[in-house]
Amino acid sequence: MRRIRSLRVLGDWIYATNLWHVNRYSSAMAFFVGLFVAFMPIPGQMVAAAALAVLFRCNLPLSVGLVWITNPVTMPAIFFLAYKLGAMIIDVPVQPIEFELSFHWLNHRLAAIWQPFLLGCLLCGLFFGSVGYFVINVLWRLRVARQWRERKRRRALAVAMQAEAKAAAKTASCDPD
Repeated sequence: MRRIRSLRVLGDWIYATNLWHVNRYSSAMAFFVGLFVAFMPIPGQMVAAAALAVLFRCNLPLSVGLVWITNPVTMPAIFFLAYKLGAMIIDVPVQPIEFELSFHWLNHRLAAIWQPFLLGCLLCGLFFGSVGYFVINVLWRLRVARQWRERKRRRALAVAMQAEAKAAAKTASCDPD
């Protein structure tokens, strides 16, 4: 990567090992960052995820890729869920929403629901990001434990086979036939 001239503009931080390697911390934290930012109703979610990945030194491609959980197909349902959660917590009635991508809608309709909407987005981002972090941590630990058990089983099998081979060689050398 250091040979790519266009990356020199970004400085040395782009070469931090956790940004590109897959390890337990880097992957788990990338899930937190990516899922948290996915629930934020901001333009440039990928840039925000990349900045947070650099800040927390977690896997950059994974953080940025997870942002695409909220895409044009899933975004309305996810953001409506976040709005309903925020409305339930603030204890305001849920208003029927007909989304329209226009300046008029942003000024009038969003102004009426912004508090429960942003609270719901924040809580959903924190919740799902934390769940992603802990699930990846647990899965990673389970995988390592399984690999250790498998290694222990293979070693025990190898020791048993060696002992069996020694016993067979000993009986063959003691056998006068």
